[in-house]
Amino acid sequence: MKNILLSCRVNGEDCQLVVKPSQTLLEALRDGLHLTGAKEGCGNGNCGSCTVIMDGRAVNSCLVLAREAEGRDILTIEGLAAAARGPDTAGKSALHPVQQAFLDHHAVQCGFCTPGTVLAAAAWLQGSKAPSEAEVRAAIAGNLCRCTGYDRMVKAIAAASHGPQPFEPPKGRQYVGLSAPRVDGHDKVTGEARYGADTFLPGLLYARVLRCPYPHARIKSIDASRAAVQPGVKAVITGKDLPPLGKAAQTFGMEGWISAASLRKLVMAGDKAFFEGQAVAAIAATGLEIADEAVKLIKVDYEQLPFVLDAQAAMQPGAPLLYPDLLPATLAEKGARPGNIASYSELGWGDVDKAFREADVVVERTLDTQVVNHGYLEPLACTASVGAEGHVTVWTSTQGTFNCQRQLTALLGLPQAQLTIVPTEVGGGFGGRTTAILEPLAILLSQKAGRPVKLVMRRDEVFRAGGAGAPAHMTVKVGARKDGKLVAAYARLIYDIGAFPSSPTASGAMIAFGPYKLENMKVESSNIVTNKLPVLMYRAPGGTPSVFAVETVMDMMAEKLGMDPLAFRQVNAVSQGDPMSTGQTFGPIGLRQLLDTVAGHSAWTDSLEGPHRGRGLAAGYWLGAQASTSSAWVYVQRDGTVNITTGHVDLTGTRTALRQMAAQLLQIPLERVSIHTNDTSSSPFSDQTVGSRTAVTYSVALDHACRHAVAQMKVHAANRLNVAAEAIDYSEGQFCVSGQGGKAMSWDDVAFLTVKRLGGPVLGVGSTSISNAPGFAVHIADVEVEPETGKTKLLRYTCFQDVGGEINPALVEGQIQGAVSQGIGWALTEGYDYADGKLQNASFLDYRIPTATDVPPIETVRICVPSGVGPYGLRGVGEIPIVPVPAAIANAIYRACGVRMDRLPMTPEAVWRAMKGKHVEDV
Repeated sequence: MKNILLSCRVNGEDCQLVVKPSQTLLEALRDGLHLTGAKEGCGNGNCGSCTVIMDGRAVNSCLVLAREAEGRDILTIEGLAAAARGPDTAGKSALHPVQQAFLDHHAVQCGFCTPGTVLAAAAWLQGSKAPSEAEVRAAIAGNLCRCTGYDRMVKAIAAASHGPQPFEPPKGRQYVGLSAPRVDGHDKVTGEARYGADTFLPGLLYARVLRCPYPHARIKSIDASRAAVQPGVKAVITGKDLPPLGKAAQTFGMEGWISAASLRKLVMAGDKAFFEGQAVAAIAATGLEIADEAVKLIKVDYEQLPFVLDAQAAMQPGAPLLYPDLLPATLAEKGARPGNIASYSELGWGDVDKAFREADVVVERTLDTQVVNHGYLEPLACTASVGAEGHVTVWTSTQGTFNCQRQLTALLGLPQAQLTIVPTEVGGGFGGRTTAILEPLAILLSQKAGRPVKLVMRRDEVFRAGGAGAPAHMTVKVGARKDGKLVAAYARLIYDIGAFPSSPTASGAMIAFGPYKLENMKVESSNIVTNKLPVLMYRAPGGTPSVFAVETVMDMMAEKLGMDPLAFRQVNAVSQGDPMSTGQTFGPIGLRQLLDTVAGHSAWTDSLEGPHRGRGLAAGYWLGAQASTSSAWVYVQRDGTVNITTGHVDLTGTRTALRQMAAQLLQIPLERVSIHTNDTSSSPFSDQTVGSRTAVTYSVALDHACRHAVAQMKVHAANRLNVAAEAIDYSEGQFCVSGQGGKAMSWDDVAFLTVKRLGGPVLGVGSTSISNAPGFAVHIADVEVEPETGKTKLLRYTCFQDVGGEINPALVEGQIQGAVSQGIGWALTEGYDYADGKLQNASFLDYRIPTATDVPPIETVRICVPSGVGPYGLRGVGEIPIVPVPAAIANAIYRACGVRMDRLPMTPEAVWRAMKGKHVEDV
């Protein structure tokens, strides 16, 4: 079919575009006009990230053919502010009321869903006045968000008609503890922020990947000859194009690891495919449509092999083997026969068997969880360009530029100095962007084609091959005395880690019994390979399943003892000096203070009226920042302004918090500090942004760098004031001579000297590696279960958490609310559905993450017991809040309808079947 000349009006201007008959409006806006504020999150109208306003109505532009926009008036996020200002106020910087409200109410986190949600709200508000919370939630139910928990979005939209609430900087120098505006907020509400797929370069090629349709298959041959000669195809690669690995064995990761050999298989299959969706070949072409058609011409001769999808089945004799040379390993020795047990470990102390024999009460339960998806709204995406001299530049949506660089160096044999990783904005991470899955393919294609190559996963590819959270089969047993004191605890955790040997679940074993003081404890954990997609780190890796099991059993124990669930936990809570599962001892921790706070809070003390309602409580724990390194550069400009350079990727408002810390440490106005996340060639080394570590470790590095900078400034001031540097005091932007109040210089005056006198510019440098800053949370869920359907409605959700210290309270609360929203999905709706080895629900329509109508307002109650780490005693907040959620909801469901749910997700059907089998009265 011939191309079509499209005439329409876009953001107030007449526009003509040549489009293909099958091209969507989203593609026309992004590829034709480079209006990248509209995002492709799913491609089938289920996420709302592509929302634009057409003739006054919000539409999903991925579902509208470009030719349908003929003669229409299209408004994208890039034009919203100008449209709100009108023709008489052109040039003014005012935003649309919804955009401004999103900034005022701190409703932005990763920002990928923000343009679509803002536009949907702006279109809806045209006919609504003083909307209720329920109306707002219903209005944006078609716009998914994985980061915020929706609460702040709802508040922002409801308040949009009431005018802006501008931020007013404090008069003094107290910036830490202030809910300062996000430094990236404006870019995200206006669509200016650039994500992985938003890179456009001259001569850009577009890539597609051919993926295996079987869960386990030998690849006998690949014939790409027909695809390679198609017009527009510039490069084709298969697993044979990956260079051989070096001799040195390498592993990558922090809470979880993956070996270089496994990562190589994950990037692209060699002689065998281990899961449905594994990459087999890739093509780069001048257009996506060409690449899509060319991929279909690649012929692969497969020999289907027996497969196993269940971890317990994979452990049995005679189960299909993924690796004939994988010898099950224990702490003491390697096994003699091949199997599917990738690793086995034990931790604990005391004599558990003896303690159980002596216990007055023993409770045991076996529970299961399913594969879950990270659900980030931005699909994995990158662009690679290989220069004439072989230098490789990669623009990518990653959680760690230096980790990505290291992986690519190992896989492709590139020297690190010849490889620059440029971080884009990240549209949600949660541990799912720690592994270089796409980048090696884009680089190889670019090397072969001699042109830059962009590679973006489709949503179904993300579900099938982008990595996931581990399912688990768990048996937990606890013993206690009649007075409620725990005497023994045992857990057997079997994690299904998917196709490749790795360990993204070790922390699940370490945190399982974390909140409880135990004299006798044993945790056995096994990682089992199966023919599912590989498990990667996912927010508190392994922790949510293990705590679901432990907290369910603890609730059962409290009931059997006739104790209040809260009182039971107060009796057994750990405190400073008690042992951790790692062999260390707890430093300052706030679990007991948290439990005391819960005891006096209305979320626990208010009565819960009405039938079929129940209240559940659960505790959670996270290890904190484990063995992580951060580095900071603090550069003082000649005019006294300061540039902070970091290698940490910003997922959750890191740049905003670091800016506040720097202003506080340097005692200069907040607006005089700017912060930049640079590429690997122009920033100091920092570990990945994972594991609730970034703010904690960076606070120490930044403290060192700021002290270093101030010390250099003192030398400059001393030289000018003709005294020794030791005689200079610094406070509130003034360098003074000790004991001589009249002799002083301002920060700006000294900064001016730094490039004019000996000593040179001021560059503060700081680097640190710290151990941990563990934290705890206690959650309360109120639910109502419909007896006719089994549907669980969340009535109220309250999180109590020890955050150590708060740099920016709004950011802290947003992190907690977002994690709880994910946990609600784990608990009630999310899970992979396999049939004959193939995933059946690889879309946001069938894999159901919570919408704004599913998540209640999430209240956060935060206490600050300083961790003892860094200048502010911070604890990471991102992991802990997801950990107790399924257990709290499960315990609430039990009290609402009398059945113990031992499997996630607790869907309406699952709860209904459990009630029916239990013969609960009145059901």
